[in-house]
Amino acid sequence: MTSNVGGIDRMLRIAVGAVLVCLALTHTVGVWGYLGLIVLATGVFSFCGMYTLLGINTCPLKTHTHDDASH
Repeated sequence: MTSNVGGIDRMLRIAVGAVLVCLALTHTVGVWGYLGLIVLATGVFSFCGMYTLLGINTCPLKTHTHDDASH
């Protein structure tokens, strides 16, 4: 599973997911607030299935450095 959620996107997902779950637990919002668990999980695991289907990737590109003297 390749990470496709990064940086600010990841932090926002964790924060929004946690808030939604807390609101659902305190009966401030309806049962739909538990959908925050999905949002929270996508932030924690840095992977979103919908992003994969839509071809979106907010993770920064990783650069490969070669310290090999033969190149």
